[in-house]
Amino acid sequence: MGDRFAERMADPRVAGDSRLLGDFTAIYCRGRHAGTARHPLASAGAALHVYGRRVPVVCDACAELLAYAERRRAFCPKDPKPFCSYCDTHCYRPEMREAMRDVMRYAGPRSMLHGHAIAGIRHLIDGRRAKKEAAARAAQEGERS
Repeated sequence: MGDRFAERMADPRVAGDSRLLGDFTAIYCRGRHAGTARHPLASAGAALHVYGRRVPVVCDACAELLAYAERRRAFCPKDPKPFCSYCDTHCYRPEMREAMRDVMRYAGPRSMLHGHAIAGIRHLIDGRRAKKEAAARAAQEGERS
């Protein structure tokens, strides 16, 4: 993929987000695509060992989505990265954005049973904070108009 991608994936926050996306996508794929052939992810992130020994096992459609999400996360123009749902820059193509939304809706609640309980609680707290910040930004924009 390139030196810039490898450099971005070396950032612990980017790698952590990619691992979490991999876990969520694997949960989703296991539940929604149970009858489909699945295999270990072969992506640029997997080649860089971002997932360690727990490489997600997904179908081809989920592998495509996850590889796309790795690139989008690695090259996110915002620092610190906001929640995509509250970001003013939507860098996902509409169909990929909807697919990732489906993954999050399905895997989010189920992730609590797969070792992500603390991360889930932290996500809820951060989500409320992000929602308040987005509302405040919208209010400021409304005052300027």
